[in-house]
Amino acid sequence: MIQTLTDTIKRFLPGGGKDSPTVPVVRLSGVIGKAGRLQSGLTMQGAAGPLGKAFGMKKAPAVAILIDSPGGSPVQSHLIFKRIRALAEEKEKTVLVFVEDVAASGGYMIACAGDEIIVDPSSIVGSIGVVSAGFGFVEAINKLGIERRVYTAGENKSVLDPFKPEKAEDIERLKALQEEVHEMFVDLVKSRRGDVLADDPELFTGLFWSGKRAVSLGLADSIGDLRAVLQERYGKKVRMKVLSGEKSFLGRKLGFGTGLAERFTAMIVGEMDERAMRARYGR
Repeated sequence: MIQTLTDTIKRFLPGGGKDSPTVPVVRLSGVIGKAGRLQSGLTMQGAAGPLGKAFGMKKAPAVAILIDSPGGSPVQSHLIFKRIRALAEEKEKTVLVFVEDVAASGGYMIACAGDEIIVDPSSIVGSIGVVSAGFGFVEAINKLGIERRVYTAGENKSVLDPFKPEKAEDIERLKALQEEVHEMFVDLVKSRRGDVLADDPELFTGLFWSGKRAVSLGLADSIGDLRAVLQERYGKKVRMKVLSGEKSFLGRKLGFGTGLAERFTAMIVGEMDERAMRARYGR
């Protein structure tokens, strides 16, 4: 009698009752990696807390992850991917990944941690490749009459110095490193999605596609959005608990403990970097 009364009361409490499961939602957004001393992007350090809380919810039928990232550090991308998979296996949870605007390059690597990848028709997905970019100032420094002075212990410590002419052997070394990282990326995608990937020669060339096209290529599983999919899977009364490791607005934007002008400058530079990366994908 007491147990029956307790169950009845639970049904009237927020989130109570068996017919209203709670699904934790972790949002992973932004450029991946540290953008500087004062400006941090999406990293394993920042994602660890929310992920731990999400997978720690014992009664949750699944963990939903929202991704909106144009990529960035391959190391941080891989670390986050591995953490999600490790937690999913340890806690025996289904992982549903939902792509918002972009899941490209490292963002797509993280998306592959999902047991399912669900996209919007207009999402940008893919860019399975590795890029390294910079500038050369050789002519500029000569015209300005500036003398470059570099002292090293180790003949290769100044490889790809932007103020010196490029060397063929340095470029070859960089490309070999990129090939290794790219091979790891390709193997990861195949290990997670090999059964559904289309036989397309352009799949791993760094190209990217719309969400709709990504589904036909096997890079994603279906079209949908977070709320509709969760309601379809777990009922109309499903609750979504958003978990975030972000600081408050003032702490994030103004950076207490640092100079306001310095923090503001770093914030602007970081914003410009992210916009530049997103612009590659029309976002």
